Amino acid sequence: MKKTMKAIVATAYGGPEVLKLQNVPKPQIKTNEVLVKVVATTSTAADGMMRTGKPYFGRLMTGLFKPKHAIPGTGFAGYIVETGLEVKKFNLGTRVFGETTLGMSANAEFVAVPEDGVILPMLDNMTYTEAATYGDGHVTSLNFLKEIAEIKTGQKVLINGASGSLGTAAVQLARNFGAEVTGVCSSRNVGLVKSLGADHVIDYTREDFTTGNIKYDLVFDTVGKSSYSKSKNILTESGKYVSPVLKFSLLMQMFWTSVFSTKKAMFGATGLLSESELRNLISQLTTFFSEGQLKTVIDRQYPLDKVSEAHRYVASGHKKGNVVIIVDPKNT
Repeated sequence: MKKTMKAIVATAYGGPEVLKLQNVPKPQIKTNEVLVKVVATTSTAADGMMRTGKPYFGRLMTGLFKPKHAIPGTGFAGYIVETGLEVKKFNLGTRVFGETTLGMSANAEFVAVPEDGVILPMLDNMTYTEAATYGDGHVTSLNFLKEIAEIKTGQKVLINGASGSLGTAAVQLARNFGAEVTGVCSSRNVGLVKSLGADHVIDYTREDFTTGNIKYDLVFDTVGKSSYSKSKNILTESGKYVSPVLKFSLLMQMFWTSVFSTKKAMFGATGLLSESELRNLISQLTTFFSEGQLKTVIDRQYPLDKVSEAHRYVASGHKKGNVVIIVDPKNT
């Protein structure tokens, strides 16, 4: 078996041009790990932030002067080609998917994953391209809606960025939880958001959702383009503004509202949850999938050697749903 593999390597912090396809040593698994032949992985907004090293305080986790883990990518789907001596949960050939969190390294032909890491068997009717996306928009949206915002049946929920990776999942999940859902997107994505189950859609090119008269129990700003201060007038007295995009202003608003307001600004780093918590969230998502209540929207697919192009497209802000990297086209 070959001792090397093809992988995308980030040579430094910077623009998409720092991402290079290289031959690198194939991972040598530990006794508690499995080696996954990656069929599909993803390119996400979070990957772009890790590539740029911004915001700078994030470098405390990702590396001060250059990426601590040179191979980017966190979401993966593939099949097991090698198991460590102590592995009991997985067998050779098992189709699996999951998330490498801060270890990254998924934009490669192979990735080593601990048996007790964020890795689950794929359902029989799940494709590799679908499964690879679960560690991004799907799991983040579920965490924010259910765990952070504590969504309840009958609530009015507004989702800003409803056509993106997080947004397309959030619209469906919020509907599954019994909320009345309003999606905010551009004109060209109104049909998509309606098809996912949104009760109402606001075209942000024609209307500023923060100036409306309707009060929402929850504003989920998936893209961080608004703020608590702009959105507080459309929140109910106990309403919540939540966003996965951490800014200094959001930190200040979180502190202020925690003490002085019944309305709340909230943030949570889904990627910093424990592996067992993330596995549990993804397991819940597979239940929604198996019941036909969660579809994965895939905008574009790129080969491994075009990851830099995928990053440029994601950074353009025009993607619908997810961008997938096909590592092994023979098995998709």
